[in-house]
Formats: sequence, structure tokens, C-alpha cells
Amino acid sequence: MASLNLLPHPSPFSFSSSSLHGSRCSCTLLLEPKPSQARPSFLLKSTVGVADPASYSSGYAGDTSDSISCLKLNLLSAVSGLNRGLAASEDDLRKADGAAKELEAAGGVVDLSVGLDKLQGRWKLIYSSAFSSRTLGGSRPGPPIGRLLPITLGQVFQRIDILSKDFDNIVELQLGAPWPLPPLEVTATLAHKFELIGSSKVKIVFEKTSVKAGGNLAQLPPLEVPRIPDALRPSSNTGSGEFEITYLDSDTRITRGDRGELRVFVIS
Repeated sequence: MASLNLLPHPSPFSFSSSSLHGSRCSCTLLLEPKPSQARPSFLLKSTVGVADPASYSSGYAGDTSDSISCLKLNLLSAVSGLNRGLAASEDDLRKADGAAKELEAAGGVVDLSVGLDKLQGRWKLIYSSAFSSRTLGGSRPGPPIGRLLPITLGQVFQRIDILSKDFDNIVELQLGAPWPLPPLEVTATLAHKFELIGSSKVKIVFEKTSVKAGGNLAQLPPLEVPRIPDALRPSSNTGSGEFEITYLDSDTRITRGDRGELRVFVIS
């Protein structure tokens, strides 16, 4: 619950906040004239939380920046504590998808032909529905995490340069080692080029993978991983992919992949 008292000038603003987990995001404006004041005071109350997606509606014509911020907090609350989706249950997936749909509806259609500059930068992945499969590849083939191989997933970023058309997926990993050796920290960079398809869809084409060791081995140069010949590449791994950007502003991005993956990023 958060409350904001709006008093006539020169009375100051007061603000207090508590947990984001509660009832659905809502804002209420109450007019409360006070006998001791010549002009009325205004009380604005706002609550933010995760609602049941069954109660969502798609009618968001005329949304203000305040309501967009409210829905963004609602989405962040829905995906928090899920370890970027690795710990998501079916109910968590449903709630995250519903909160994302609310924000997508409020933001309207994304048009990258006039807002491509918003893609520029380094984006941090905070949620992927594909990770619920507990593999790095999500719905595509990829090594398992914490099962057959002692791999711990660290932070995941996307680095996008709209001038060079570079689109790099950067994955921090911790690889287990036999005792008493410490785990090996590595950063894998999957380099792609991207192009726009229509107003909101992006196609990426894989170019190369490089691995850089961290920790005590940080002085070693990056190692480029040989690319699998196309003849030996699985049919499910073509080296390219497509996704649609369904929400985009200066600090938040939502994408939906060509296999239905929902991903949420924040600017890093």
C-alpha cells in the first residue's frame, strides 16, 4: 500500500510505501475538504500487486504514465523471486503472462520504424518463461542446469547496437569443478546480427560464440568456440530466430519469441 497526500501549496508532499505484494494495481483520488483550510486537499491512494490474470481487461485507452508505471511494478512483482524463470511453476507462468499482457495492452502497438533508438543499450534479462524447462536453451536444445552438468546460471544480458546491427546474448555461467578446485566462472557471448521484419518483429542471425574466463583466469584471452557445420546442425537449431517486441520504453522491454517464449528485460 502506498499513499500520497496532495495538499495545496505550500504544504509539502508526504509519501510512504510498503510491500508490493497485495491487491491488484489501482489508484483512487479522493477529494476531502477540510474545515480548517480555505482550499481542499487531495488524497491519492495507490496499491500495487499481482492480480489473478482472469480479472484482467484489455481496455486501456487513455492510460497515463502513472498507470503504466503501476502495471510495470505489477509485472516486476509477478516475476520476482522466480530466478529468471528457472523456479517458475505453472501458476507463476500464468501470472507472469497475465501481468505482461496487461502492460502490453496499455502500451499499445510497438513501432520500431520510429522508435528504434529505444532498443540501443545493454539489457538485463529478469524473466524468461523458457527457463521453466530448466535448460539454457529453453524450448530449444540446450545444456541442463543443476542436473547432469554442474552449471549455475548467472546474469543474462542482451547488448544491442542499432548502428552496427550487433545483437549479442551475454550469459554468465559458473561451471563446477572437482574438489578442492573452485568453480570456474565464464562469460559466453553469442554474437548475432539483427534486422527488422515489419514494425515490431526482429530477426537475429547467429555469427559466433566466444567464451571469456573470469576470476583467477581473467587474464586469459577470449576463446572463440568453433561453429558447428550446417550439415551437422540439428534441424531445430538453425542459427537464427525471430521474436516480437510487444512492449518497449526507455527502461523496460517485453518480447515474445517464435516458440511462444515470454521474456522481460530492464535496461542495465
